[in-house]
Amino acid sequence: MKLLVLSFYYPPDLSAGSFRTAALVRALAAAAPDASIEVVAALPNRYHSFTVEAPAHEAHGNVSVDRIALPVHRSGMLDQSHAFLAFGRQALRHVRRRRYDLVYATSSRLLTAALGSLVARRRKAALYLDIRDIFVDTIKDVLPGVIASIARPAFALLERWTMRRADRINLVSRGFEGYFSRRYPDRALSFFTNGIDDEFIAALATPPPPRDGSMLTIVYAGNLGEGQGLHAIVPALAVALRGRARFRIIGDGGRREALLRAVAEAGADNVEWQPPVARAALIDAYRAADVLFLHLNDYDAFKKVLPSKLFEYAALGKPIWAGVAGYAAEFIRVEVDNAAVFRPCDATEAMTAFSALQLRETPRPAFVQKFTRDRIMAAMAAEVLALARSTSAVTG
Repeated sequence: MKLLVLSFYYPPDLSAGSFRTAALVRALAAAAPDASIEVVAALPNRYHSFTVEAPAHEAHGNVSVDRIALPVHRSGMLDQSHAFLAFGRQALRHVRRRRYDLVYATSSRLLTAALGSLVARRRKAALYLDIRDIFVDTIKDVLPGVIASIARPAFALLERWTMRRADRINLVSRGFEGYFSRRYPDRALSFFTNGIDDEFIAALATPPPPRDGSMLTIVYAGNLGEGQGLHAIVPALAVALRGRARFRIIGDGGRREALLRAVAEAGADNVEWQPPVARAALIDAYRAADVLFLHLNDYDAFKKVLPSKLFEYAALGKPIWAGVAGYAAEFIRVEVDNAAVFRPCDATEAMTAFSALQLRETPRPAFVQKFTRDRIMAAMAAEVLALARSTSAVTG
């Protein structure tokens, strides 16, 4: 049985898709040692400000990984499109004349899913799609109006072509269900969420570092893009908390400069920025924080998402201050103790929510047990393998 795994990001790259795919590959390899699992990904490229070396090819047991070199790019839409086209061309060249029983593709911006659909059609393989965002829904909010009005119909057609080839579609957020069930009622849907990796669970065994002075430390780590909208909220919150707390922003993205400019214009001298860091350093930053901050911009599309960052935050027991709406807000209220939710981009409501936080660690053992990544990926791997085996049995 031969499986192809397509993921634009793969370790050691820093990305929710990278960590998720690696966990699934481990689960597939363990559950089906007789299978051949081929991973095709890009060489590390998530952040221009974070570079790390990785081999173009490596093999471990029944897993082989081939990483494709990309042109240098930043976080802009045109840059990323150019990089993906290079990835797609080389990936198609790589898989040409190879046979697969199943193609698995994980995608946030649709194009990797479309690539998986194309490969599955050409190779007459089963297709399992893992959808981490609704790109057609998002572009109307994050792209300028004229560009969005042109791009959205084209991407809607591409989405329809992609999804109708899928044998099963996994949605990482239950908030996506309404969108997909209306448009693709005949497609089989699953709901395997993101989860908590072992590194975060292991960190719970050691005590947190001592606090650094009387100032509270509020940490945000992740992408600094239009979707996160930090430039629209952090400056006002920093000013409101001057003398009481400092923000530590770790990450990079297309709106980093807008954030730093807005902070400077607001006169907020209690915000520090640093580029992305490796996971061990990231966990240290979380453990040293007093509060972990999460924010999504005030767009309708983001009412459906469930940020992967939330699972890391919640695992470590820190108070969580979250500017989210829709499904993410509901999930936090139901699943996460000592978390305060406020409307995105609403600084007044954010400060009210902040005052409701208990500024102490709150262990969340039930949450950790429920959302351990290995458990979730083992169940997902079993579903992927069942589909692959059924296809292999039919094709002989």
